[in-house]
Amino acid sequence: MTAREPNHMQIGVVAELTELSIVTLRHYDEVGLVPPSARSEGGFRLYTDDDVQRLRTIRRMKPLGFTLDEMRELLAALDTLNDPAGATDRAGAVQILRRCLERTRESRAKLERQLGYADELEGVLTGHLETH
Repeated sequence: MTAREPNHMQIGVVAELTELSIVTLRHYDEVGLVPPSARSEGGFRLYTDDDVQRLRTIRRMKPLGFTLDEMRELLAALDTLNDPAGATDRAGAVQILRRCLERTRESRAKLERQLGYADELEGVLTGHLETH
């Protein structure tokens, strides 16, 4: 495949679309998490829309503290569930999704508590500034 194919994007475009740095994208390629679907004749990484979706999934997981191995496991589970042949372990994939969903809900609850603390502190500080 070459860079001339319209469904392939170079790494800079993908970085903008995913809000991940070029360094991060290269790292994910090097560790085999999300390798680009193709390379140009000059060796540049080329990504597809599916690659971008995988990277967006990772971007959502990253701030919630998921490890690279957990990200890899979830991507594999999603691949399994999206496999029309269904020949792989769908029940195992569903279990992985349930575990990730629970972890995501726990992380969300923690972030909501932290946001509440930030709101409280903002109120305290604003109150002090208004009185001085």
